[in-house]
Amino acid sequence: MIVAGETSGELYGALLAEALKKKVPQIRVIGIGGERMQAVGVELLSGIASAFGLTEALSSLKTLKETFRKASGAFRAYRPSVLILIDYPDFNLRLAAEARKQNIPVLYYVSPQVWAWRQGRVKKIAKLVDRMAVILPFEEQIYRDTGLDAEFVGHPILDEMRQIQPDKKTLKAELGLDPDIQLISLLPGSRPHELERLLPLLLDTVKRSVHDLPGYQYCLPLAPNTNLIQYKTLIDALQHEGVTVSKGRSLKTLAASDYAVIASGTATLQAALLGLPLVVVYKVFPLTFWLAKRIVKVKYASLVNILSKRKVVRELLQEDATVENIILELKRMVSDTAYRTEMQKAYDDVRKIFAAKHASDRVSEMVIEMAGWKK
Repeated sequence: MIVAGETSGELYGALLAEALKKKVPQIRVIGIGGERMQAVGVELLSGIASAFGLTEALSSLKTLKETFRKASGAFRAYRPSVLILIDYPDFNLRLAAEARKQNIPVLYYVSPQVWAWRQGRVKKIAKLVDRMAVILPFEEQIYRDTGLDAEFVGHPILDEMRQIQPDKKTLKAELGLDPDIQLISLLPGSRPHELERLLPLLLDTVKRSVHDLPGYQYCLPLAPNTNLIQYKTLIDALQHEGVTVSKGRSLKTLAASDYAVIASGTATLQAALLGLPLVVVYKVFPLTFWLAKRIVKVKYASLVNILSKRKVVRELLQEDATVENIILELKRMVSDTAYRTEMQKAYDDVRKIFAAKHASDRVSEMVIEMAGWKK
C-alpha cells in the first residue's frame, strides 16, 4: 500500500509501483494518490488532498479526515504486506501509528523536512516506522542517530529524468513549440494555494516581458492533478498572451527550456539537474509566512541552494516576488555569461551527489525485503 499526499509524492509512488511490478509481476498495489499512480496500476482508495500551512490545511480538513478513514480502513480490509508512506508527515505519521497497532511493516519514503523545522519529529518517526528511505544525503545520519534503519537512496526525479530525450529542439517540437526560439518555462507549483498566488504573478510577468524581454516563447506546464476548470480564467488569459499551457508535461518542458521561473519545490532540483538557469519564486498566506520565518531553521528555500550551502539561484519570496524582480533576474541570466557559468558549476556538484543512485529500484528492493518475498 502506497500513500502519497501531493503531486511530487504521487510521482514517486508511481515510479515505485512501476519498479515493484517489474520485480514482482503478480503484486497488487493499493494506495492514495492521483492520475500517475492510477496509470501504472495502483488501485486508488482515494485521491490526493494536499494542503500547506495552517490556513490552507483548515480548508482541507474534512477531505483529509475522510481520506484518513479510507486509508486506515484498508489495513483491515486488505492487510497490506508493507505500508509505504511518502512524505506528507502530519497525515502519514498518524497512519503509521494505526499500522503499528495492526503489526503492518512501515517504510517511510522521503523524509519530512526535519532538518528545517520541528526536529523533535525525528524521535517520533523512529518509534513509528521500521525503515527509512531518504532522498537527501544529510538526512541519513539524522535518523541513524536514533537507531532507525535509514538509507540515502538517491532522488526519484532522476529515475524520471533518465527517460527523457535531452535534445531541446526535438522536445520543443513535441510540445508544439518553435524549435528555433528560446523557451522560458513557468512552473507555478501544484498546490492550490501556489496556483492562486503565482498564476497571476506569472501572467503579469509575461505581459511585461513582451516589452522588457522580447523574442522568447513561454510554456506553463500544470501538474497532472490540476483542476483546469478552477483556474480557467487565468489559463485563458495566459493563452491569450501566447503562453502554451499543458498538463502533466513539466519535466519534458523543463528539459526543452532555456530559462525558467519556478515555484520553490521539487521542480527547482529537476531544473538544476538538467542544467537550466532558473529563478525561484514563492508566495504563501502572510500568516503562514510569518510563522515559518520564526520556526524554519534553514537559510534557503530551494533545494539547489540548500545542497550547495550557498546562494546559487535567486529566491524571490513573498513581497520580493514581483514582476520587476523576475524580469531583472531573467535579464541577468540571459546577458551575464559568468553568472550562468558559476550557476552551472554548482549544478554539476549537486548532480554528483545523486548520479550513481537509482531511488525507485532501491526502494522496491527494500519493500520486497520487508515483505519477506526475497530468498
